[in-house]
Amino acid sequence: MNSCQLWDLKMWVLMGVVCLCHCVFGQLFESKLKGAPRLICSVPGSPGLPGKPGPSGALGADGNVGIPGRDGRDGRKGEKGEKGDTGLKGRVGPTGKIGGRGDRGPAGKRGPTGENGGVGQLGPPGPDGEKGDKGKRGPRGTAGICKCGSLLPKSAFSVGITSSYPPEKIPIKFNKVLFNEGGHYNPQTGKYICAYPGVYYFSYDITLANKHLAIGLVQNGQYRIKTFDANTGNHDIASGSTVMYLNPEDEVWLEIFYHDQNGLFADPGWADSLFSGFLLYADTNYFDTLAEDYA
Repeated sequence: MNSCQLWDLKMWVLMGVVCLCHCVFGQLFESKLKGAPRLICSVPGSPGLPGKPGPSGALGADGNVGIPGRDGRDGRKGEKGEKGDTGLKGRVGPTGKIGGRGDRGPAGKRGPTGENGGVGQLGPPGPDGEKGDKGKRGPRGTAGICKCGSLLPKSAFSVGITSSYPPEKIPIKFNKVLFNEGGHYNPQTGKYICAYPGVYYFSYDITLANKHLAIGLVQNGQYRIKTFDANTGNHDIASGSTVMYLNPEDEVWLEIFYHDQNGLFADPGWADSLFSGFLLYADTNYFDTLAEDYA
């Protein structure tokens, strides 16, 4: 062992001796005071029974004032006292702000009738009233002069076209008007619009060149005639005609019904592709009603 280790050992032995002495002398001193047997380095016994309470000590000095407690609950409301004497009238206070407009009061009694005023300016005309009930038929009038010819409805047209190869699936606009009795054919739309119910005749004669032709007569979106003509290398004619009944506002036109089969050919100087139609006879019921209206 070196000197450092030897010195540490001596210090630990010295500290042990000091602790042992302190323990022995402490127990000897305590046993002498209590008169108990002398025990050296023994374990303390169990605590004894509690002793009797000693006499009360003298009263201590008054303590400091504590923190004030919370306020108690309000007491019951007392009885109403007698009415006091009327006090002196106070000064008039400043004028307050103008309040909001109050509710409208009840209507007052009607005043005396005033003098009649002058006639005012004429007001604007009022709206039209509802249509009244149909009146009774009047007495029969004197028979007039018959003008039956003026009662016959007339409608006829014949039109050509100045451009070739029209687009498909839309009305072909025959823009060269040759005849249009009644003005019922519209060259801007290519449609004939029926004005009188009755039986009509329609026909078409179409020149084709360089392409096949698939053309149809249409009434209100429904095909009535379909014509297909194959191109053989020369000019050819495709034609069709039919008779059918029309109601007022019915529409009739021609259109190409198949893709790339629009071989309609037209020469601006000729009238070689034509669309025509006319009224054969009007509906008799309509004609009788029209005659009664004229009578």
